[in-house]
Amino acid sequence: MLLREKGSKPIAIPRKEIDRWIYTTCGYCSTGCGIEVGVKDGRAVSVRGTADHPVNRGKLCLKGIHEFEAINARDRAGHPMIRDGADGPLRRASWDEALARTAGEFKRIQERYGRDALAVVSTGQIYTEEFYTLGKLVRGGLGTNNYDGNTTLCMASAVSGYKRSFGSDGPPGCYDDFDRTECLIAFGSNLSECHPVLYYRLKTALERRRFPVIVVDPRVTMLAQLADIHLPIRPGTDVVLLNALANVILAEGMEDQAFALAHTTGFEDFARTVSRFTPEYAEGITGIPAGRIREVARIYGRAGAAMAIWTMGINQSTHGSDGVAAINNLALITGNVGKPGGSSLSITGQCNAMGTREFSSASGLPGYRQLENPAHRSEIARFWGVDETFFPEKRGLAMTDIFPAVERGEIKGMWVIATNPMTSMPDTDRVREILGKLEFLVVQDVYFPGETAALAHVFLPAAMWAEKTGTFTNTERRVGLVRKAVEPPGEAKSDLDIFAALARAMGLGRLFPGEWTAEKAFDEIREVSRGRLCDYSGITYEELAARGGIQWPSPSGSHGTPRLYADGLFQHADGKARLIPLEFVDDNERPDESYPFLLNTGRVIEHWHTRTKTGRIGNLDKFSPVLYVEMNGRDAARLGIEAMETVRLISRRGEAEAVCLPTERVGPGSVFTPFHFAWGANKLSLGLLDPHSRQPAFKQCAVRIEKTR
Repeated sequence: MLLREKGSKPIAIPRKEIDRWIYTTCGYCSTGCGIEVGVKDGRAVSVRGTADHPVNRGKLCLKGIHEFEAINARDRAGHPMIRDGADGPLRRASWDEALARTAGEFKRIQERYGRDALAVVSTGQIYTEEFYTLGKLVRGGLGTNNYDGNTTLCMASAVSGYKRSFGSDGPPGCYDDFDRTECLIAFGSNLSECHPVLYYRLKTALERRRFPVIVVDPRVTMLAQLADIHLPIRPGTDVVLLNALANVILAEGMEDQAFALAHTTGFEDFARTVSRFTPEYAEGITGIPAGRIREVARIYGRAGAAMAIWTMGINQSTHGSDGVAAINNLALITGNVGKPGGSSLSITGQCNAMGTREFSSASGLPGYRQLENPAHRSEIARFWGVDETFFPEKRGLAMTDIFPAVERGEIKGMWVIATNPMTSMPDTDRVREILGKLEFLVVQDVYFPGETAALAHVFLPAAMWAEKTGTFTNTERRVGLVRKAVEPPGEAKSDLDIFAALARAMGLGRLFPGEWTAEKAFDEIREVSRGRLCDYSGITYEELAARGGIQWPSPSGSHGTPRLYADGLFQHADGKARLIPLEFVDDNERPDESYPFLLNTGRVIEHWHTRTKTGRIGNLDKFSPVLYVEMNGRDAARLGIEAMETVRLISRRGEAEAVCLPTERVGPGSVFTPFHFAWGANKLSLGLLDPHSRQPAFKQCAVRIEKTR
């Protein structure tokens, strides 16, 4: 048989001439893949996976393969811009003019309305050295307590749950646990599209050694198709399922009583609470048959080592923090913390969400220190050379509370750094109105125009990934080096240089003496973290390059730590973890006659967050160019909707048009749509907040579907 017609030419990948390959770490998700950038004539022209990297072993996902194209996008921002007057157009400006305007407006607002009338909203995308520098400027110089990052939209519930259970943030497990576990439960985690290289790690582990995989997800994702058991749970009821699993484990004596008694408190209250959550009771709420709940509990409870992972399906809920605490409860009663293959591992979202959690000072002070702790305030005040009374005694508003404060007139100015709330925040029509109330908005980003940047009074152009040197920290606490490969476009500066320059413009240069560099910031990070859980003191750039990253804690003389709490000592004052009794109150928006469908949201493999980068890459955008909605085929037939027909999704807050894809991936009464598009999911989303983490419930809201004609 002929493989091709006579005379035809086979497809060939053109060879690219490369001057040099520069080692770095991928700048998309939190997996932390080793990646090398191919540079020709000073321009990034290719990438390849680092073959011996401990995370990805040479593999890259679709986004990583095309990452160099994000650097070369045509609308990279290359110069500062200023808006003259309230309604004038943005015009090109010098750095001196833009920084002077920003410094002057920040001073005016704080002097007139108070320090907290200025808000700073950051990201999970910049380097740890830049987060530390920003935190030092905000906490030690600007003094506003309304400072947070967009990680509140994705990881705040994981942070809150870890703190409640273990006494500190910090994922306790690692990727090698995939190779050591005897049971994996994935809650609301679509690894195949959201973290493809981790999906590869899981698949590789399963090829070497079979173990049960259980997926809890309302939708039949690719990971659910791989699973031995798929539990299509009703959205927002994870706490009930987790309590029911604990109920069975305790009722049938599968708990590790010795571990629980030695290393936890609250066992009796916890056991009393879960005793009411029988599988039969849980079935009526979760939609999962009681028999299947018992089966899963026995698989998990009898495993020598059991692992639970989760992403936004747990976090983005009004019960997100409770869901994380419930996963931790399950791990604690079975002794699955701190041992190979036994873990409760949150799969983090952005490339450096961990870095902001560790050292940005957004929710406290660097090194997992708390504003509420006088000793912590005193330590950092001495280290930075500031008066400790300058620090607030408790955390200020989270990102999701900052915007309502603008709406109420309490906040007059905002600095938005490498994030796009005009797409990422729930109820985006309301967000546009809120941003319009600000007296001054400065946006610092790598592209222009953008949905949020278009509203700015001052725009500051920033260098992006591989245009500067620094570090990221990934899901398994592995600190990875990102080396500068190419120069940023035009007059764009690194975020670190922008922060230091603005500090000087505001008369706060004392915070960053001399020439402030990434290396200087990293030296301070090493020192300020010494002896803390997230200890960087034994990490150097040279070691990071040689070893493909190092997992903290890494005190001097060590080579990193794969797992936390292997010694059974937790971060609460008594050294014990907390078993937390969790009740369930169904406060989600539920379908009714007017809005009969429950909307779920998530990612697609081609895109990243608000498409700020991937929407500019042709080979990614062309495979997912428009908003679509998955709808059960029976529902579509009942409404007379055909495949690829445009429909209107309508909620109580807004509406969006999408192409309809009838499918069996979602059950009757449910629909799914990606959240990446500015004109899409977040015009509909409800945005109720988790009471502990202040994270929005993006994934549960009621909608109706109408044909557009």
